[in-house]
Amino acid sequence: QLQLVESGGGLVQPGGSLRLSCAASGFTLDYYVIGWFRQAPGKEREGVSCISSSDGPTYYADSVKGRFTISRDNAKNTVYLQMNSLKPEDTAVYYCAAGPLGVTMEGPYDDWGQGTQVTVSS
Repeated sequence: QLQLVESGGGLVQPGGSLRLSCAASGFTLDYYVIGWFRQAPGKEREGVSCISSSDGPTYYADSVKGRFTISRDNAKNTVYLQMNSLKPEDTAVYYCAAGPLGVTMEGPYDDWGQGTQVTVSS
């Protein structure tokens, strides 16, 4: 398996911001589509965003469109998810995952990180 490590989660108030990081090791991240997913307790896993190669397309779920931004830093072999205007409904464990170039949010994603908890609460 390819190794992906998420970081940047935490507790924030509604309206606040967090930036999640997905750092790759053992492979060059730019050769893969990287997706962000989230899963709240008792709910289905939801595709949040994905990014292809450095000049490739991006995708955002309707629930986060206009608030979240996905980006790559190839020099750091890292993909970021900037989350602004956070809502309590955004509370979930967030995972990043890697799939072959050409995949969409539908997958397949073969390699997954361990997840990072995001909690949005007053």
